[in-house]
Amino acid sequence: MKQALDTRTKLLTKSPWPLMVELSIPAVLGMVVVGLYNMMDSIFVGQMVGAAQMGAVSISYPFTLINAGSAAMIGVGSASVLSRAIGKGDETTVKKIMGNLVAAVFVMSVVYTVIGMVFTRQLLMLAGASDNILNYAEKYLRIVFAGSLFVNFFQSANMVIRGEGQLKRAMSIIASGAVLNIILDPVFIQILKPYGMGIEGAAYATVLSQFVQAAVTVWYFKKKSLHVRIGRVRIDGTLLPQVLSVGVSALLMQVLTLVQQTVIYRVASEYGGETSQILLGAALRFWNFSFVPLWGISQGFQPAAGTNYGVGKYERVKRLTKVFVIAATVLSLVFYIPVELFPDKVLSMFITTPGVAAAGAVNFRIMFSTYVLQGSFLIAVTLFQSLGKAQKATWLVLFRQIILFIPLCVVLPMIGGMGIRGVWLAIALTDAVLVVITVVMMLSEFRRMPAGTK
Repeated sequence: MKQALDTRTKLLTKSPWPLMVELSIPAVLGMVVVGLYNMMDSIFVGQMVGAAQMGAVSISYPFTLINAGSAAMIGVGSASVLSRAIGKGDETTVKKIMGNLVAAVFVMSVVYTVIGMVFTRQLLMLAGASDNILNYAEKYLRIVFAGSLFVNFFQSANMVIRGEGQLKRAMSIIASGAVLNIILDPVFIQILKPYGMGIEGAAYATVLSQFVQAAVTVWYFKKKSLHVRIGRVRIDGTLLPQVLSVGVSALLMQVLTLVQQTVIYRVASEYGGETSQILLGAALRFWNFSFVPLWGISQGFQPAAGTNYGVGKYERVKRLTKVFVIAATVLSLVFYIPVELFPDKVLSMFITTPGVAAAGAVNFRIMFSTYVLQGSFLIAVTLFQSLGKAQKATWLVLFRQIILFIPLCVVLPMIGGMGIRGVWLAIALTDAVLVVITVVMMLSEFRRMPAGTK
């Protein structure tokens, strides 16, 4: 309890800039390693097996977001409820968090495992996977779906650890599994490649790493956590609605990314065939990875915003939001500058076929041109989640993934003969419009907060 109270005091009193650094550094470093967890499958498969297999891993990735989305829904919702309960000193709610989480995760994981493994091929066909890529992707994705329970539990439970304010502990647990995956990927691929199972090797490495992370997470809540323990495992009828109302925006962000990228691959197939799918697959893998450190900063922001809001320190919430938006924007330059200067070199990390990476360089630069604006979007979504403002977070996600993007992705290729370039441009234009909407909604929320210096 003492550690939890010390963390609470720090979140409520420490100067915003030093607090941002303390919360963000472990979060960003840990999330970067987690991002490598996903990206390294594509890199190792692309370099050690082949371009078609890399395309298969990339086109499978959006479907793994079904698991990530459910984990985020339960984890983000639970972390938001937890941080506000810590701010208010509500120990009754704190004690129910993990039992409710475990029960909800188990039920959803069983459903996703069964549906995912039975309908793997049909799901991939929805994405427009070509015959060659489809066969490889089916083998990879079916194995990944088999590990749904492990990944869902450790990801959602890790968000609760962050909600406690224990960012270093959370990131050390999740990063250890990611490092293990990076080590096992080339080993399993090398062992299974002679048997024509190179891509399956990458999938087995991923599932084994997720199992280890789940086991370490159980050990933490049983032996190390001073504030949150796994108590009675059951769905709590009063707590679950609170968790879901906040977490639904996190679910939508993940699952609608599946819809968004499925549309991208289908339109790319129509205008550019398999080569365009491979190029977009490589670009989207790097694009997804580039959001990971921004997610890290937003995860550092969540307990600070939620705890201060729970105790009524509204002016401090506003100051913290400004500080974290600036930090996220500066961090985005680490990815923005290399892509704008050397797009072909970045694509070459995934694609070894001569000339293919260079052919996509200009379009990749266009796609990434508005990435630098994403810090404000992610911090705004996290702000609304932390304050329990579920509807606002949900609308931001819907605008980005569906309302703005899909019409642009379908229409732009038809204008002026743009063709496949219109798909890349749709991504950039969506984010440019979205940042304006984000700033307006965030400022509106600040105006609604009670005035004062608390």
